[in-house]
Amino acid sequence: MKISLIQINSQADKADNIAAARDLMERAITADGADMLALPEMFTHLSESREGRQEAAEEIPGGAAYGMLQETAARHKVTIHGGSILERDGDAIYNTTIAFGPDGNELARYRKIHLFDVTTPDGKEYRESATFSRGKDIVTYPAGAAVVGCSICYDLRFPELYQALAHKGANLILVPAAFTLMTGKDHWEALLRARAIETQCYVAAPGQTGSYAKGTRVSYGHSLVVDPWGHVIAQASDGVGFTSAQLDFNYLADVRSRFPIQSHKVL
Repeated sequence: MKISLIQINSQADKADNIAAARDLMERAITADGADMLALPEMFTHLSESREGRQEAAEEIPGGAAYGMLQETAARHKVTIHGGSILERDGDAIYNTTIAFGPDGNELARYRKIHLFDVTTPDGKEYRESATFSRGKDIVTYPAGAAVVGCSICYDLRFPELYQALAHKGANLILVPAAFTLMTGKDHWEALLRARAIETQCYVAAPGQTGSYAKGTRVSYGHSLVVDPWGHVIAQASDGVGFTSAQLDFNYLADVRSRFPIQSHKVL
């Protein structure tokens, strides 16, 4: 399986962001012949405006982002892991991943479990719980030879979620993100490699890149793919673009047979 990670610089204009995501996916398919594409967290809208987030949210199924992902998957006969969008469900808004198969049918829906309520080392505050409700379900879905485990950004700091995904059969874990520059430069690669090593899964992490919110916030980028031994096998350059990697599930099976850590657990 070949996977392409889309790295974008989303802003507050939802229509522009959707168009940019579609264009980059088309380019990745043409250039690299991907079987699966993955977008970053909040690819439809990225701002500090609660009102803007409310306006960009859409009910699913339906909505502009949902329709674009579904149509693109069916037209190119690829699997699309839709990063995350703002999902409206009654009065609640969720940070939600939607995945589509090559026939355009919805494969899975995951609502972010861990909400980013922190103050980063540069003093900037982030309060996702002021806008978003928290998801509860641990989600996997089949995609060719892969069983895909779902997570989003801040989830990365909670290894128990990744152990639960591995227990449910995941061999590829997606981590769409909008990691901050201040945390990303110190923790992004280290955490992704740790999650791959301890679960013996491929880990693929498409990220937002560059500044948004009128330049007051900066995303780290550095979208990457890690193999089950912990090696980085693909990484995006700075700026908007994409990176691709071939996933070898025979190699993954070999790693697990030589180091059968799942069968050694005592807790």
